[in-house]
Amino acid sequence: MQVDPRAPELAANDFVAMLNASRMCVLIHDAATKNILWANPAACEMLGWSVTELRPLKANHMSSSAQQYDRVLGRAWLQEAVDKGASRIEWHYRAKSGRVIPSEAVAVRVELAQGPAVMVQFRDIEREQEIERELRLTTSYIDALAHHTSTIALMLDATGALRFATDTAVALIGARPTEPLGPLAQYGRLWSDGRASTWDEVAARADPVTAIRLEIPRDAGEPVWLEGSLERLKDTDDEALLMILHDVSDRVQEEARRERELHRENYLARYNAMGDMAMAIAHELGQPLAAAGNYLAGVRARSQTLVNSGELPSEAAARLAFGVDSAEKQIERASTIVNAVRAFVGHLEHVKQVVDLNDVVEQCLHFVRLRAAPLGVQVAVRRHPEPVAVRCERVLTGQVVLNLCFNAIDEMAACDPDRRRITITTRIDDAAGVLTVDDQGRGLPHDPFEESFTSKEHGSGVGLALSYRIITRQHGTIWAQRRDEGGSRFGFTLPLAREHHPPA
Repeated sequence: MQVDPRAPELAANDFVAMLNASRMCVLIHDAATKNILWANPAACEMLGWSVTELRPLKANHMSSSAQQYDRVLGRAWLQEAVDKGASRIEWHYRAKSGRVIPSEAVAVRVELAQGPAVMVQFRDIEREQEIERELRLTTSYIDALAHHTSTIALMLDATGALRFATDTAVALIGARPTEPLGPLAQYGRLWSDGRASTWDEVAARADPVTAIRLEIPRDAGEPVWLEGSLERLKDTDDEALLMILHDVSDRVQEEARRERELHRENYLARYNAMGDMAMAIAHELGQPLAAAGNYLAGVRARSQTLVNSGELPSEAAARLAFGVDSAEKQIERASTIVNAVRAFVGHLEHVKQVVDLNDVVEQCLHFVRLRAAPLGVQVAVRRHPEPVAVRCERVLTGQVVLNLCFNAIDEMAACDPDRRRITITTRIDDAAGVLTVDDQGRGLPHDPFEESFTSKEHGSGVGLALSYRIITRQHGTIWAQRRDEGGSRFGFTLPLAREHHPPA
């Protein structure tokens, strides 16, 4: 006989065969008494009883002894299916062996030929619960790793975009916890084998792992340096790379400090050699300068003789005298510089000369403007309205002024023409005279007085180092700083002469 016109190929016995073949466990309960009427082979196999053994059993015989699986609750669940047509529950059956089997069970009311019944379909979910527990445990581990560890860990995709970061890593790279992380390049610069590298270069080296450094800049202060490894992860659906880092900023800064000390030691060796050379040169120049002065005096006397004899016109003699006078002034200046060098190498700390800083600036302006004019650099001067009387050696202090101004002019030469301007300022600050030179250039990338020599392409590179020595040996201070409005400011202070201190 046919049982379903929609599937005329299936007979009644076919449905019994399908239930017997199903791996889903099935129990048939009488709707009124809740007694077991039938069980398919899958249910018998799981519970360990045959159909004949199952039929007389009650809920307390085949359920966990825990209170939530009490017989009364089981009957109520089956009755809900009778009344509402279906009911779902998580039920713990107990097999003949005593094993408790957690299951997900669905009870459905069915109309049989002899009357209503409840068909219970259930399956063993013990393995699923174990997997769920493992997943929860793994999730808790990942949460602890992300939020409660000092480990600096970053997960990236093949393009270098960050997909995950521990809280420690987020704080160090400067990311915002509530916003998408974005590409690693927006937070810092990668280094590999001692040089700056791109993400593509570093990722290509990760086969499967490579050593890296990550430099994180800071608006104020030294950058943060992180060091570690980049590893390409396998057996993942998407290509992923794991970066494990640790903070080595202290070590990098210590290495930089040691390097500066090494440069300073090398400088001191050169400085001592320069002192010996300066003394030797100063000693040897005295006689040629004196001889040159004598020759010029002879030229002046000879020209006067020629004028008196009528062999040389007075107008020509006057032009000749102007040249001789100018040459003598330069020789006098050279002699003064030589004497100043001797004083510098000797006992400059005990200089007793009192000088007006305004006069020093005035004497240097001619040479400063000669250097600035061809480069289109404007030179502005803001003098203190009163004398700035300081105790220093005039010539060497003037050399410091020239050096600071020449450096500023060279910096301006690399800038747009409309920005080429330097400003020289003198003032009195407490018990010191102050001179500053401001430019509108690119600003200072670092403190030049932290290094022994500058990185200028031309010149000896010792100008600032010598300026530092000249000023500090006269009990002054010298510094450099970045200006808020752009450019740099170099300046120095020298102690005011006591008799010239302004009234309190």
